[in-house]
Amino acid sequence: MSGLDDGGRRHLAVFRHAPTKKGAARGQGSHLSAEGVFLARRVGADLGQFARVYASPAPRAVETALAMGFAVDAVVEFSCGYVSGEFEHHDQWGWEEPYVRFAELLRSGGKLSELAAADARLWAGLLAEVPAGGRVLLVSHGGSIEPVLVACFPGAAYAGWGEPFSHGDGAVLTFEAGRFTEVDFKRARRFA
Repeated sequence: MSGLDDGGRRHLAVFRHAPTKKGAARGQGSHLSAEGVFLARRVGADLGQFARVYASPAPRAVETALAMGFAVDAVVEFSCGYVSGEFEHHDQWGWEEPYVRFAELLRSGGKLSELAAADARLWAGLLAEVPAGGRVLLVSHGGSIEPVLVACFPGAAYAGWGEPFSHGDGAVLTFEAGRFTEVDFKRARRFA
């Protein structure tokens, strides 16, 4: 298996889980709603094949990967997410330029910065599981993806990155020569 220092390009597709059940249906049967399964199927059909597939241990993430049409090779724990006093639950939806705000938070050197850096290293490490040219899929959660994207692309033009990740949204990251070099956002609303 090739190491990550060989300069070969690899791709990491990171997606937020699909919509879940609400109200009385929540906790009954699957975690995803019928709409969520439908969306995940449509998004997955557009992605091609992956050498490895990872998901957060949360059932909604695993079910999303399965509904997308991919067997999950392993579940992985992520460090990054909401941090009390720095980044509260769903704060990103109230920010005019969320990725610019995440960059400011990461530059402050607080706990969020530490966690985002740890997950950026984890994302790069997942690519070590595939040879040059390989593709990896990761299904995670809103609020845990966005700060890590910023950590992977220091100094990017964040104002043009748009809104936080809605259900089914993703990004495909290119990794080469030991760093992430490109990001291509994949918004699920194209299926609406």
